[in-house]
Amino acid sequence: MKQPIRLSDSEIEQFNRDGYLVVPDLLSETEVAAFVEYTEGANPMEEHGILAHRSDPMWGPLARHPKIAGIARQILGGVPCIVQTMYLLKDPAPADGALGGPGVSLHQDIHHLPTEPNTLMACWVAMSDTDPESGGLCVVSGSHKGGICEARKNTDAEHGSWEIEHRMRDRDGREWAQQFYSFQINGIGREETSELTVRRGSGVFFTSLTIHGSYANRSRTRARRAFAVHYVKEGSWISRCDVQDTTPVT
Repeated sequence: MKQPIRLSDSEIEQFNRDGYLVVPDLLSETEVAAFVEYTEGANPMEEHGILAHRSDPMWGPLARHPKIAGIARQILGGVPCIVQTMYLLKDPAPADGALGGPGVSLHQDIHHLPTEPNTLMACWVAMSDTDPESGGLCVVSGSHKGGICEARKNTDAEHGSWEIEHRMRDRDGREWAQQFYSFQINGIGREETSELTVRRGSGVFFTSLTIHGSYANRSRTRARRAFAVHYVKEGSWISRCDVQDTTPVT
């Protein structure tokens, strides 16, 4: 059975101190294999984008998984509401020596998903064995204690560069347009990060203020696969209109 995991006092203390927590064995091998096979057959993000959890029969249950949403409930101290879900695939590096799937520039999730009060958090689940060589997740320990950091648009080719406009709405109904892009935190480089090794089926929970990202896949034989889900505590307001209709996990 998918029994919830109860975090210990020391694990909660570690999460509060470091801004992230690695939790092993969130998913069984059977669950991981079924998800990878299903997603590689037809990636629901191609049709539904970051909202596949609302309708897809595989993604919805995974975002509501007792071992994932259950830990989010403990961290948030209330009902977790699903904001968005993503499948993060990095192909292996080609034989010509070029880099494989690109990285993600060092950022804070609050830059992408402004939330009030800021209860935004994430779980990043490894769907393959991940490590620095394959472009695994990296974090800056304790960075959540510094508040929202100054950031710029990323221009590093290894991490890609993009820009998009979103419609925004506050609680009073005021609307506006806002530009979002591939944020890069000012003054933070690779030497400040901890590059994590996370085994298949295990996950990393982190706050919206925890600086994190990843580097390109340099492995020639291994794809790097991960599933990410973002939650807010029920009652929080997300300014971006496209994700305001969150899904409570009751």
